[in-house]
Amino acid sequence: MDWRLEGSTQKVESPVLQGEEGILEETGEDGLPEGFQLLQIDAEGECQEGETLATGSTAWCSKNVQRKQRHWEKIVAAKKSKRKQEKERRKANRAENPGICPQHSKRFLRALTKEKLLEAKHSGPRLCIDLSMTHHMSKKELSRLAGQIRRLYGSNKKADRPFWICLTGFTIDSPLYEECVRMNDGFSSYLLDIKEEDCFRLFPLETLVYLTPDSEHALEDVDLNKVYILGGLVDESIQKKVTFQKAWEYSVKTARLPIQEYMVRNQNGKNYHSEILAINQVFDILSTYLETRNWPEALKKGVTSGKGYILRNSVE
Repeated sequence: MDWRLEGSTQKVESPVLQGEEGILEETGEDGLPEGFQLLQIDAEGECQEGETLATGSTAWCSKNVQRKQRHWEKIVAAKKSKRKQEKERRKANRAENPGICPQHSKRFLRALTKEKLLEAKHSGPRLCIDLSMTHHMSKKELSRLAGQIRRLYGSNKKADRPFWICLTGFTIDSPLYEECVRMNDGFSSYLLDIKEEDCFRLFPLETLVYLTPDSEHALEDVDLNKVYILGGLVDESIQKKVTFQKAWEYSVKTARLPIQEYMVRNQNGKNYHSEILAINQVFDILSTYLETRNWPEALKKGVTSGKGYILRNSVE
């Protein structure tokens, strides 16, 4: 017993014991087994190899965590820089144009848009989208039509003088309605009328003008006392005179956009020329004309180069 006590307090000359003593001295004499000591040494080495976080609060051992942290810090710094630049740009604009009112808040702009749309309901021009022919359309065509309705409504909200939109022949249990709700955020709260009745039963027939590319009469002006109808039809098979035939059955006046009067065919590789436009493109033309009273400018807004037409003055 005495021998053991003395051996524990004296320095031992054995090489093996010297190695063990050396390990105890390097690890602070914490008494951990050799396996745990090696793990601790490896972990410390990994922490030293990794870069220290920019915040300096905690040193993470995982390089993946550090990488994500650095990436997040770059995003935050970029957003701050962008906000600062935007603030300086607005300040410079106010200095250069002191007579212009400061930028309004989004709440104010939404309230202003709502006021303009509700005013159009009582005294503005009226536009009907005839959706009574959608039962023949495929799901792909319905999706395209839903997208056109979204773009049309978006353009109408931005217009200085908006139309009052009425979707006729439209039921809430139809596939098109489901597609509109799926594709268009807030569709149920759109400021427009949704009617199950056909447009020919909602308004006096003498006030209706059906816009169709098959009409013989060019539209000369936008009359606020008239109700203009666009056929909500996306037909990839290109069935001709569908909307014209429907208007003829109800003895309703028809008109076409004055593309032939102000535009000419442009040579292209496909030799393709078409006056058939999407409903949002037709609306852009009507809305632009209502503000400018200039058909060439309005047609340029809606008739894209892909239709194979250009303005006459651009040729001359």
